This record gives sequence, C-alpha cells and structure tokens, in this order.
Amino acid sequence: MASAAQSVPHSNPVRRAAGPPVKAEGEDGLFTQSWFPICLSSDVGPEEVKGFDFLDGRIVVYRGASGQATVASAYCPHMGADLAVGRVIGDRIRCAFHHWDYDLTGKCVATMVGDPPPPTACLYVFPSQERYGLIWAFNGEEPLFELPDFPFPEKELAFKTIELPGLSPVDPWVQCCNTPDMQHIKALHGVSFNQEDPHEAVRWTDFSCAYDFDGTHVNGEHVENSIAVYGTSLYYQSTFIDGKWFGFLVPMGLPKPGHSKNFMVAAGKRADGTPREVEEWLDFVIEFEKRVVGEDLPIMNTIRFRPGTLTKSDKTFARYLKLLRAYPRAHPSAEFIK
Repeated sequence: MASAAQSVPHSNPVRRAAGPPVKAEGEDGLFTQSWFPICLSSDVGPEEVKGFDFLDGRIVVYRGASGQATVASAYCPHMGADLAVGRVIGDRIRCAFHHWDYDLTGKCVATMVGDPPPPTACLYVFPSQERYGLIWAFNGEEPLFELPDFPFPEKELAFKTIELPGLSPVDPWVQCCNTPDMQHIKALHGVSFNQEDPHEAVRWTDFSCAYDFDGTHVNGEHVENSIAVYGTSLYYQSTFIDGKWFGFLVPMGLPKPGHSKNFMVAAGKRADGTPREVEEWLDFVIEFEKRVVGEDLPIMNTIRFRPGTLTKSDKTFARYLKLLRAYPRAHPSAEFIK
C-alpha cells in the first residue's frame, strides 16, 4: 500500500519588510516639481499648436511667429473649449469657439466681438524651455534646478533625439530609481565595476544624485561612466566607451499619474568625424542604449514598486529613496488643466 504524501514542513511566515512609501505622482492631488519633456521640438512647427496630456489634465504647446514655444493650459476659461483646435496668430493663441486671443503670458488680450477681456480670463503658462530637441515644462511656479550640461560646449556637439513608442506603466521616479540602484546595473545589465561600489563618492543635491564608475560592459567594452538623475524625470549619462565619448539622456514625461512617456537623446562630438560618421555614431549610441533600456522594460511593465529588505549594496539607493520622500510636490496648474 502506497504511503500517504507527506506535507512539506516550513517555518512560520515572516511579515514582509517594507520601508516608508514614496508618494505616487498625483497622490493628494500633488506632483513632483521637476522638468518634464512634453514633446519633440519637431512636433510643433511655426505658428502651430498641439495638445498633450500632462499631469492630471491637458495642455497645449504652441509656437508663435517669434519661434518661441509656449506651454499652457489647454482649456479656454470662457467656456472650456480645447485650444488645441484653435490657431496661432502671431505670438497669440486663439480659441476656435469664440475667438478669444491669449498672449505669451496667458492673458486674454482680445475678444472677437469687442467685449473687454475679463481680468480673470487667463491660461496657466508653465515655465518651459526648448533644449536637446525637446520642449520641456516645469511643474511649479519657478524651476528649482536647471537641466544638466554635457562636459563639452553644446555648439561642439551633435544630437539625435527620439520618442519611444507607448507608455511605461510607472511614474518617472520609479524608473529614476534604477540609477542609484548599483545592484541593478550589475545584475540586470551585466556591467562589472572595476572598483568598489562608489557609495561614498556619490554627489548629492536636493534635486540630484550623481556618481562615476569604471567598468566593463557585458560585451567586453571598457566604459568610464558618469551617471546621474535630475529631479524625478531625467536620467543623465556621460560615457567613454573604448575611449570614445558620447552623452545620453532619458527624459521621462508624465502624461498621467502612474505612467511615463520616454524619450532618448544621444550626443556626440562633431570633431569626431565627418557629419556622416558622427550621424552613424549617434545611431550606434541610440541602438546601444535601446538594448540596455530593453532589458529594463519587462521589469518596469510589471513591477509593483515596494522597496522592502535592503542590503549594504543598496546604500545609495536607500538614500535616494529618502530624497524622494522629502521631494517637493505641488500642482499650481490644477485649476486650469482639468
């Protein structure tokens, strides 16, 4: 007679360890005060307007006759028409519904029927800038930090900027956590550090985390990396790979809570070859980094981000979590964009 199956002994269950949570974007109606990319510069031509989802509402980006790109709330304060279906006249944006005109400051300066514009008729205009082939908006009344520079003058550099398809189902700051996570760089991406983990050499500000390391990539390439995260939405990299330099950014937009819109920026030195050779180098950088980012995608697409038990290798990661927990949050455009 066959013996009965034996139960497998196990220890008493242990409660899951978890540190203090980081607030999600939009929690309590607030969002981190960071620079967020909205679209490619090429998406908005001269005297053109486009609409985009941002934070928990909708905005427009329009380019006036002067060439300046403006990022503003999308809904006309008269009756709520979406200015994305309006038109640009000079440096003004005109609502399609009743032809109210708004200037670069967001103030209504004219109505078609001639009524004096109400003093309260205004749009929310975000602090914005156009750089690295992207149009950026800052969530806040004033920027708290500047976008980073590469170690060479911008006029000496060539750039290639692309938009990655689809949305990543995590807040941008979740993706930013990959940078201070040195275990992740080694385990997932197969990069070997030719040194001790540089926890004590990390450079911190209230809005950034940066460090350098010398390493060997999974395919044997020697890499000298300077990597960083700025705010809650920008990965930065300055790298020599087998002695040749490139710069790289992953700016992360926030079209709605819990989702990221990712872009890539590759930079190369114009002096490193003919225009064709430099273009081919930028193509190589983009494809090289796509493979790296591609290793992250299955994790980012399925993760339930809840940092739990950490080890000594997580020292920098743990400090970055503290930065995130204390990070300033606001939503000055809330009444305008929803």
